[in-house]
Formats: sequence, structure tokens, C-alpha cells
Amino acid sequence: QGNMAFAGKYEFEGDENYDDFVNKIGLPSDKIEMGRNCKIVTEVVQNGNDFTWTQHFPGGRTTTNTFTIGKEADMETMGGKKFKATVKMEDGKIVANFPNYHHTAEICGGKLVEVSSQISRLVYKEKTKKPN
Repeated sequence: QGNMAFAGKYEFEGDENYDDFVNKIGLPSDKIEMGRNCKIVTEVVQNGNDFTWTQHFPGGRTTTNTFTIGKEADMETMGGKKFKATVKMEDGKIVANFPNYHHTAEICGGKLVEVSSQISRLVYKEKTKKPN
């Protein structure tokens, strides 16, 4: 279950597939614009399995999620939506299911790498009829 050291301050370096992702999860256009190439500073305070994860946005806005690995916590999405989630530690990664996406965070080469992937809402429906 390896517990990694996440504590520190991390400055935005770059992202991939931002526009496609935020459109798929339904982020409002004003939030999309605000987040594009936004120089976010992420600050992580870690005390064992207890975390305070704060994102500082230009202009003074912050989002803070406080959680304990393995326990349900009140959380907030990048769009400001409140929800409950149980954050887990899997193979040294912090893992959480947000309402419209799956989020992981890990330390790679001294950098904080966060990956959000859309949770598919694909539904398979089959109709059958009785033979004549």
C-alpha cells in the first residue's frame, strides 16, 4: 500500500487535453476560460494519512480539500461542486472518484502529476423479441 510523501508546494508546469476534458465533464465556459493555462499553485500538507490539498488560483481564489485516506470526506470539484468521496492510496497514488471523473495524484521525479479521466456514462441497451 506504499505511502508517498506528497507534502510541498507545486507550481503549474503544463497540461494535456484540457479543453476536451473540461468540455466532456460539463464545466461551464466561464470556468473553462478561467482554468485555461492558469498558473495554479498546489499546496499539499500531509500528516501520515491526513491531507490538506489547496489550489491557489491567480486573483486570490483558493479551493481546499481536507481528507484522510480511507475515510469519506466532503470535497469540492474544480468547478466548485460539493460532493462526498473516499480517497484511497493505491500503489503510491492518491485516488478519488469525483462526480464526473476519476482523479489520481502521484509524485514522479519530484513533480506532482495529477490525472483526471472521464468516467464513461455509456449505457448498453438490448431489445429482444419472442420468436414467432
